[in-house]
Amino acid sequence: MSFLSKTLSRVKPSPTIAMTAKAAELKAQGRDIIGLSAGEPDFDTPENVRDAAKAAIDAGKTRYTAPDGIVELKQAICDKLLRDNGLAYTTKQVSVGTGGKQTLYNALMATLNAGDEVVIPAPYWVSYPDMVLLAGGTPVVAETTLEKNFKLTAEQLEAAITPSTKWFIFNSPSNPTGAGYSWDELKALTDVLLRHPHVWVMTDDMYELLAYDDFKFCTPAQVEPQLYDRTLTCNGVSKAYAMTGWRIGYAAGPEPLIAAMRKVQSQSTSNPCSVSQWAAVEALNGTQDFIAPNNEKFVRRRDMAVEMLNAIDGITCPKPEGAFYVYPSIAGLIGKTTPAGTHITDDEAFATALLEEQDVAVVFGAAFGLSPNFRVSYATSDEALKTALTRITAFCESLR
Repeated sequence: MSFLSKTLSRVKPSPTIAMTAKAAELKAQGRDIIGLSAGEPDFDTPENVRDAAKAAIDAGKTRYTAPDGIVELKQAICDKLLRDNGLAYTTKQVSVGTGGKQTLYNALMATLNAGDEVVIPAPYWVSYPDMVLLAGGTPVVAETTLEKNFKLTAEQLEAAITPSTKWFIFNSPSNPTGAGYSWDELKALTDVLLRHPHVWVMTDDMYELLAYDDFKFCTPAQVEPQLYDRTLTCNGVSKAYAMTGWRIGYAAGPEPLIAAMRKVQSQSTSNPCSVSQWAAVEALNGTQDFIAPNNEKFVRRRDMAVEMLNAIDGITCPKPEGAFYVYPSIAGLIGKTTPAGTHITDDEAFATALLEEQDVAVVFGAAFGLSPNFRVSYATSDEALKTALTRITAFCESLR
C-alpha cells in the first residue's frame, strides 16, 4: 500500500512552474536562457504600495489577523467592486486569501462532493482541473477553437452542463490566451446559466485591469444581476499591481459560501501575510496612475509578439484583448524535425526542443488543455522579448 494519498495521484505538478524551474536550472549552468513562461509582470511594485508596507511594519502591524483578512482590506475590496464593477457587497461577503489561487481552491474545497462536475473552458489556467480533482470533483473540459479566438460559445456551454454540474469557471481576460469576452459575448453565456439554476459561477478576474485597445472588461454578475446570488467573483492584486510575490487574492459572494471558505482557510493557512494586506489596501485605494503607462508597454509588446509570430510559416497567432499572453498555434509545424534531430510530434516536443536548442522557455499547449499551441508571456523587457522572438523565428525556419 502506498503511503501517499490516493487523491494526490489524481493531479500533476504545475507545468508552468516546471518549465520555469527547468529554465532556471539551465541558466544556472551558464546558458543564455530567455524565459517567456512565467506569468508575472517585469515591473516593480508601485512605490506607494511599497511605502504602505514599510509603514505597516513600522507601526507593528505584523501580528495575526482575522483568518480571511483585515476589515480595512475587505472594505477596500467592497469599494473597488462597487466603483469598478457596479457590484455591492458587504465585508461579510468578502474573503481574502494567500493569492488568487487559494480563494479558488477554498471555494472548491468548501463545495465539491464526489460526482460533482465543474465546467472549465479550454485552454484553461493549468491549476483549474487539478484543484477540482484535489477537492474531489470532476473537471468537464469544454474546448474552444482558434477560429472563435478561444472563446466559449453559448452552445458549447449548454452542451457541457449536466445535472451534476456545480460550478462553471470563467476567466476573462484569459490565461493562457489573453482572450477577453465582450458584454454581448458574456451575456450569451449568462443567458445559458439562467436556464440552469443549479450551476454556480466562479469568475477569475485577475487580469481585469490589463485590457487593451477598445476592449471593456465586464464580469458575469455585472452583466446578469440575476446571477449575483450564485456567483463567486474572484480577483487579486498580483498582476496589474505587480504584486505576485505579496500573495493577496480575494473573493466576494454569498455569506454562507464565504463563511465556508473561511472555515477551510482557518484550518489550513489561516490569515494572509499581515503586511501584504496593508499593502493591498493601498493598492486598491491609492493612485491607479501607473496602470495606463504599464498597459501601453504591454500593448507594444503584444503587437510585437503577434506580428513576429504570424510572420513565421506554420504559426497562427490571434491578437488578444488583454492579459500578457499570446497563444499561437503550431499546427503547420507538427511532423517536422529540428536540426538536432528532434521530431516535432506535438507542442510539448516543440517547447522542449525550443528550450534545448534555442534557449527560449515557453509553455506547451497541452498543459492548458488545448493543442497544438504554446503560450508566450510577453511580461518581459522589449529587448529580451525581441531576442526571444527572433530565436523562435530561427528555430521554426530551421525545421525540415
